[in-house]
Amino acid sequence: MSLREDLWLWKKERIAEYLANNLRKKKHEVWVVKDREEVVEKVKEIVPEGATVAVGGSLTLADTGVLDLLRSGKYNFLDRYSAKTREEVEEIYRKSFWADYYFTSANAITEDGKLVFLDGNGNRVAAVVYGPRNVVVVASVNKVVKNVGEARERLRYISPMNSKRLNLETPCTKTGFCADCSSPQRICDYFLVVESGVRQPGRFKVILTLEDLGL
Repeated sequence: MSLREDLWLWKKERIAEYLANNLRKKKHEVWVVKDREEVVEKVKEIVPEGATVAVGGSLTLADTGVLDLLRSGKYNFLDRYSAKTREEVEEIYRKSFWADYYFTSANAITEDGKLVFLDGNGNRVAAVVYGPRNVVVVASVNKVVKNVGEARERLRYISPMNSKRLNLETPCTKTGFCADCSSPQRICDYFLVVESGVRQPGRFKVILTLEDLGL
């Protein structure tokens, strides 16, 4: 490992340690892992085989291999990506509210431990707020921002890339810049900040990875 890589790893470890402490103060369960392989191993520890699991849309879950694990046959996976029609997708969205574990990634996490999400359909933020018994948030340290204001700026920066990833016809996929558009394919209709988990301690289970994943 080069000196540059060593210093970046040291910086990420310090950020993760600081953030994990603040998240625990808000009554979330937190683990810090090194990379995608350790993410998968941690999920195996957290989620018992046979549990009903569901996911929100997330590049991070695909990058880490969590989706592959959930499709392994060890879990009752409500796989939104297997749906053939919009009606089937909507049915899985609704069934996901009864999942034992709901997997997602945060779009940003503030230094003081607020979890920030942006959503188009609303199914993901709805499930994060209420329904599934446990919410597992997999996020890399590169998503950490100073405060909610910086989180909004981060979202404006990455949203065009998410729209492009989904092959949407929105203004931002033409310019690369976020716009307050009225496109029917707009993916940024619902903005959620999870301030705390004190009313349901341990419901949020946050896996912080030092490896840069997702957007």
